[in-house]
Amino acid sequence: MSKKSSDLALLRRVLGETRGYRLHVAGLWVLSLLSSPLGLLAPLPLKIAVDSAVGDRPLPGFLQAVLPAAVSGTKTGVLGTAVILMFLVALLSQLQSMASSYLRVYASERMVLDFRAKLFRHAQRLSVSYHDMRGTGDSVYRVQWDAAAIQYVVIDGILPFLTSIVFLAAMIYVTVRIDVELALVALTLSPFLYVASRLSRARIRRGWGVVRKLDSATLSVVQEVLGVVRVVKGFGREDHEQKRYLDHGRAGIEARDRMALIEGYYTLVVGMTTALGMAAVLWIGVRHIQSGVLTVGDLLLVVSYIGQLYSPLKTIGTRSATLQGHLSSVERAFALLDELPEVIERPNARPLVRARGEIRFENMSFSYDGEHEVLSGVSIEVLPGARVGIQGRTGAGKSTLVSLLTRFYDVSGGRILLDGVDLRDYKLADLRNQFGIVLQDSVLFSTTIAENIAYARTRATEEQIVEAAKLANAHDFISGLPQGYQTLVGERGMRLSGGERQRIALARAFLKDAPVLILDEPTSSVDNRTEVAILDALKRLMKGRTTFMIAHRLSTLGYCDLRLEIRDGRLYELHEVATSA
Repeated sequence: MSKKSSDLALLRRVLGETRGYRLHVAGLWVLSLLSSPLGLLAPLPLKIAVDSAVGDRPLPGFLQAVLPAAVSGTKTGVLGTAVILMFLVALLSQLQSMASSYLRVYASERMVLDFRAKLFRHAQRLSVSYHDMRGTGDSVYRVQWDAAAIQYVVIDGILPFLTSIVFLAAMIYVTVRIDVELALVALTLSPFLYVASRLSRARIRRGWGVVRKLDSATLSVVQEVLGVVRVVKGFGREDHEQKRYLDHGRAGIEARDRMALIEGYYTLVVGMTTALGMAAVLWIGVRHIQSGVLTVGDLLLVVSYIGQLYSPLKTIGTRSATLQGHLSSVERAFALLDELPEVIERPNARPLVRARGEIRFENMSFSYDGEHEVLSGVSIEVLPGARVGIQGRTGAGKSTLVSLLTRFYDVSGGRILLDGVDLRDYKLADLRNQFGIVLQDSVLFSTTIAENIAYARTRATEEQIVEAAKLANAHDFISGLPQGYQTLVGERGMRLSGGERQRIALARAFLKDAPVLILDEPTSSVDNRTEVAILDALKRLMKGRTTFMIAHRLSTLGYCDLRLEIRDGRLYELHEVATSA
């Protein structure tokens, strides 16, 4: 596909994304078009003052038709007319500018928010493997920064381009009517502006693509470091991370410097070309005055119009070049939208209200990269309500096994059945609603304890939230906080201890009341006393629910009916163990 057709395809897609704002954009365009007649009127008072108030030329015919003789017949009346006309044109110009500014902000901010929301929703739908590979910093940059370019493409790119074409046509018509030769001289230079634009456009597009990529990398460093700031501080690596940030930042600055030079060269070419045109017009215009073809007022009018004639020509050129930077950002945003989730919902997927909890792995295998299998030939049958303990060394595939249950990833071979049905045949939202998950490092959101507990059931009553906290052995410590259940937990819940966060996560699982539980090292990061409280809550939570518990400590798995040992991705041992439930 050629660059031109690629740009046109991208522009069509942008217009498709903003179709809900067509009326707003059309209104903004109409307001922009008003600048053309106002621009034509702007130099007219000066011509009247020079030719009719200072000189002896008659007023333009349309003014003689509307003005009384007492006004048009005196120098003072003519001068007053010029002054009033200048004021009215300025007033209309300001009103037009104010209305355009408001409508511009109104439409652009909303279209950007809609586009960001669409990108954010899609980023959440993308597979976990995508975020594992790309990191979140790049997606954050595309959602927050690249998406904003859509308003510049439509409102600062396409709209001024169309307005400039209309304005250019009007200026050419008026200038030709006054002096054909001057108009032809002025237009002779326009092909050079077009060629300059074509030559610089591709370089500008590539350059801005590099800038956006470097900016995204810089943001990724900030997000990564601040997300694990305790680790950075613990190892005294602040200076190292500062240097890493500055290295990325300086690379971005150098790329922007190169872009400033490229755009500066282009602006220089445009400016000097138009200056050459204005110089030629001035030379020929003065010669025409000397020969009696033009008056001084006519020359002032023509010079003003030709100056405005070059304005849309420069706008078309510079906007075309600047547009490439915004198209580069929009292209990156659309690239995120074009990413397909690896885990997709099949057409006519089956709904699922509440599962019984029977789970069967049939010769299941999985690979992250399509080459090296993390799990291979796994076959397990778990009856409803059974408690399965999973043990094995780090990297053996324990967490991967339970991640496949919730379809964070899809199996590479074999299948997983829930109540006799392949997981891939269920609606994704219904399937994931069957699982309550408690992780080793429980993630809380920067809101109140009550809202964190009710995360999966936002309509839960206060009584239900308190009851879930009691079952999780969390009510006592929550009640002891100054604001109780309305206490803000801070980012990722860091205002609470590890054991407190874990019990809130357990309360969340109690409140969700899912038929299947996934417990990934739920007691590995707590002291013995807290572990006893958590295990007591877990014992209640597991009752009547199919449970998969991952743990390194064999004592933690004492509540399980079955113990599954995985080594290097293979089912190494499966046997019954005594239960102390």
